[in-house]
Amino acid sequence: MSKEFRPWKIDEAQLLPPRVQDYVAQDHVSRLIVSLVRESLDLSAILGSYRSGLGQPPFDPRMMTALLLHGYASGIYSSRRIAKATVERADFMMIVAGAPPDFRTISEFRRRHLKALADLFVQVLKLAEKAGLVKLGQVALDGTKIKANASKHKAMSYDRMKKREAELEAEVDRWLKAAEAADAEEDKRYGDQRGDEMPDWVADKQKRLEKIREAKAALEAEANAAAEAERKARAEARRVAEGRKKSGKTPTKTGPDGKAQRNFTDPESRILKTEDGYIQGYNAQAAVDGAHQIIVAQTLTSSSSDQAQLAPLLDGIRANLGTNPDEVSADAGYCSAANLRTIKRRRIEGYIATGRQKHGTQSATAKKASRAGSLIARMSTKLKRAGYRSRYRLRKQIVEPVFGQIKQARGFRQFLLRGIDKVKAEWALICTAHNLVKLARAA
Repeated sequence: MSKEFRPWKIDEAQLLPPRVQDYVAQDHVSRLIVSLVRESLDLSAILGSYRSGLGQPPFDPRMMTALLLHGYASGIYSSRRIAKATVERADFMMIVAGAPPDFRTISEFRRRHLKALADLFVQVLKLAEKAGLVKLGQVALDGTKIKANASKHKAMSYDRMKKREAELEAEVDRWLKAAEAADAEEDKRYGDQRGDEMPDWVADKQKRLEKIREAKAALEAEANAAAEAERKARAEARRVAEGRKKSGKTPTKTGPDGKAQRNFTDPESRILKTEDGYIQGYNAQAAVDGAHQIIVAQTLTSSSSDQAQLAPLLDGIRANLGTNPDEVSADAGYCSAANLRTIKRRRIEGYIATGRQKHGTQSATAKKASRAGSLIARMSTKLKRAGYRSRYRLRKQIVEPVFGQIKQARGFRQFLLRGIDKVKAEWALICTAHNLVKLARAA
């Protein structure tokens, strides 16, 4: 007797087709995103930009917003891949209701409403707070280096720029003279016929020279601004320390460091050191609540140092949620006397590593600082006294899994956009998608 199988009704027509939502599980994250977009999120900044009655009716901005948010929550970021998913995946087909936009429409919607989409981070965060996912008991801070949409091989140091500028200038001059001689010869040969255009290979070199000069000028401007800021800071510090009104001497060096680099594809990105080597990228920052790994504040910088990001992250937490956290933990990258004063002034219990050290031990840096009785020394003593019971040990299990979920589980390892303002907005979208996933799993 042969085995019986369930019927495979692939060719059978459905008399009463179900709703598109019926193809997606009730607890799927796409259903939560659609529900939030339709009922909870304020999209007036996006909807208000559509005023003209001319042309074909555009796609519903609520649908486009839900589509983008679900794409980011699913680890699909490019407009082409999102457009492909709308005709291949049931969850995406449900969002577009069987009327998929093409990739150009998706890309243009993101470009046009990038700032408004980034601002949804605070709205989603407040929904997570209402759902009881944010406690602000302990918040862990950390940064992660993410590649820019630019190759590090397209960067050039200031010393190399000066050398290459001289080489290209001499090369272009030589070729221009050769072109003039060729023009004179062609004039004799062709008379009034065209033949006086500059060859393409000369124009390309000329463009390269102009680009190098622009990058060189930008580096010089940055170095001069930094030198001026340093001069003012030192002068003010001396004036306060010595009780005099006269400012100090102006630093003699105003030019940029010879190793300072500029990237021609994304000039605002920087060469950053990571555990796997050097990348052309940005330093993405996040403050993560310890209760359910909700990102409560985020920012982004092109600097490789985390030190200057502690205060902005704390400011972000207060601006987003109206209060400070009870405790803050961070690694040694955030350790400085100024940051420890900031935590103390805001009455936040801090657990900041004072150097690369094992739990319950004191680093060489901390031992040196302890002789001066500084804030850093007191923090080192505090961590040492608690040993393995220190609240600092919770930092890794709060914030580092979040970066793992973003970079490994959802595959976000390189920004799509260029320029720090656009990249900041893209990072806000990534953090919004992370919080949406957490919200869906807790629902």
